[in-house]
Amino acid sequence: MTRKVLGIAALIGALGVILGAFGAHGLKKIVTEAQVITFEVGVRYQMYHAFFLLFVGICTFFSDKTKKILLFLTLFGILFFSGSIYLLTFKDLISMNLSVIGPVTPVGGLLFIIAWLYAGIQVFNSKKSVK
Repeated sequence: MTRKVLGIAALIGALGVILGAFGAHGLKKIVTEAQVITFEVGVRYQMYHAFFLLFVGICTFFSDKTKKILLFLTLFGILFFSGSIYLLTFKDLISMNLSVIGPVTPVGGLLFIIAWLYAGIQVFNSKKSVK
């Protein structure tokens, strides 16, 4: 599970860098400045959680079960939070109604919060020492 978490964290981080570069350079040509700022929030939270998963992956006091739970909470958090923000950035360019996406964003944020709290609880409940 450690290799899987670290590999996924690296992919999420790489994608965050790619999206960040796109937001800083190409995005300004097709959306408003406010939409660019919104897009950057999605990228920022994606990167925070790539680092979070790197932390989870290298921590020896998390069991494989805990790592798996944290991985899924974080992945779905990124998908719902950052993914919905990315889609909403392009709402003026997409010809379909994206109003149903707005309520998904806080669900992703809640998943992030749950992941962090669950990680903290597992650290406090762990009988392993930090090396």
